[in-house]
Amino acid sequence: MQAEHCPWNPAWRARFLQGLGEDSKASEWDVIVIGGGITGAGIFRELARQGLRVLLLEQRDFAWGTSSRSSKMVHGGLRYLAAGAFGLTRESVRERQRLLDEAPGLVEPLPFLYPHYRGAFPPPWLFGIVLALYDLMAGIWNHRFLRHAELQPYAPGLREDGLLGAMQFADAVTDDARLTLRVIREGMLDGGSAVNYMRVSSCHPEGDGLHAVAVEEVEGGVTHYLRSRMVVNATGAWADILRDSTTASIRPLRGSHLVFPAGKLPVGQTISFRHPDDKRPVFVFPWEGVTVVGTTDLDHATDLDAEAAISESEVDYLLSAARYQLPGYPVTRADVLSTWSGVRPVISSGAGLDPSQEKREHSIWEESGLLTVSGGKLTTFRVIAEDVLSRAHKYLPAMHELSEGPVFSAGPEEALQGFRLSPDVRRRLHGRLGREVAEFATLATDAELQAIAGSTFCRAELRWSLRNECVMHLDDLMLRRTRLGNVLPHGGADILDDVLQLCREELEWDAARCTSERELYLQTWQRHYALPPATGHKPS
Repeated sequence: MQAEHCPWNPAWRARFLQGLGEDSKASEWDVIVIGGGITGAGIFRELARQGLRVLLLEQRDFAWGTSSRSSKMVHGGLRYLAAGAFGLTRESVRERQRLLDEAPGLVEPLPFLYPHYRGAFPPPWLFGIVLALYDLMAGIWNHRFLRHAELQPYAPGLREDGLLGAMQFADAVTDDARLTLRVIREGMLDGGSAVNYMRVSSCHPEGDGLHAVAVEEVEGGVTHYLRSRMVVNATGAWADILRDSTTASIRPLRGSHLVFPAGKLPVGQTISFRHPDDKRPVFVFPWEGVTVVGTTDLDHATDLDAEAAISESEVDYLLSAARYQLPGYPVTRADVLSTWSGVRPVISSGAGLDPSQEKREHSIWEESGLLTVSGGKLTTFRVIAEDVLSRAHKYLPAMHELSEGPVFSAGPEEALQGFRLSPDVRRRLHGRLGREVAEFATLATDAELQAIAGSTFCRAELRWSLRNECVMHLDDLMLRRTRLGNVLPHGGADILDDVLQLCREELEWDAARCTSERELYLQTWQRHYALPPATGHKPS
């Protein structure tokens, strides 16, 4: 049942948690989903559209882990096709097109160029065959070969020695954190409840067919005891922690990225190529007004509860890749705006494979009544959710047939017509806000809709997030609700006074709270989103 717009903020959260402690009925749910990344969000959204009482719990902020630190690609997995994963590729290209159709402005087409060099693998004819199959699966012919003489307008600065030309094809790009948040919000507007900063400490079946779930308020220390007919563990890289199994199935792999000002590394589309050292695929692509270079693929052996951070060797690896393929723009450490590192929850084969050879399909385990799902790709979150729901009938016999309806609901086209906005900005806001864009329009002003210098974001988005997107900390706002911390110098330190003034107005933070939030955010950014200290490092 569709709900009207309602604020989703710390005040709402406090009332909700108070209700859990006062009303025994409020502590009983049809389904509890643990994990607020894209997989948990997709499952939550599909359960909510069923009209079930569903609760989503996230131990940090929504999309805090992998789902705000991916490579932002909504793609069909071309390299998986080359590896023979035909089912995953077919599924992915179809879901990619679905997302492009349903969420324009949030999921956008992005051309790719793959340069070909004399004597290098793969030759253009072979890559063309792979792309033909790729396009056949997608149902659209979307590739062509550009000869050397045609390339200059598309990719200035490319390595020229032996260059034959480049294959151009199409995939898509998104803001993964915004995608996750919008999926969660769609579920809430259909009647579900979602709460961040809630850590599940235990989950076990009871004799009456229900599951007991103990969940602790991370910052308040209060523990709530909930009951549910079904529990889904969608915690990604953390999935093994809650499972009733002595065998670890998740292989956490770290992927890191460098962010540059667009002027330092100007690309209008993704340049895809193989790293000269290990032949792994690397991308240089435009995103949110900056240029990103990624990604690495390494075993991540450090504490999962600590934010991932790029290593010195990864910085060197990505810098050398960019300078090798785009020598016309020889970037250095001094050019880097920021970094990010995410941990992918890859299902381990147990065969000791190189990280890049592990399969990316998802898996589901059912142990003591707990459904655990992990692995998979950002692009296929809806298919993963359907797979989970197909196994839920034994716990929820009255559940309806799975819906083929859209994941996203659009807002009225005329909602932003009264503002002085370009068509691209209007499309972008529609994509991020969906059916809530009309409510957003009632709060926005022309002045606050102007882009913050050096970014694609505006003050109105900050205010909206503070009122309606359950921001608990400054880093929630700067690194996930918006990407100001990723795209502005020094994490946006120069605009923090203005941002914190908005926090005072909307969240009633006092001066002491503003000071502590500033310090915590800047420490977080320096440790996990800046370059590692260059002590003892040779200049790049």
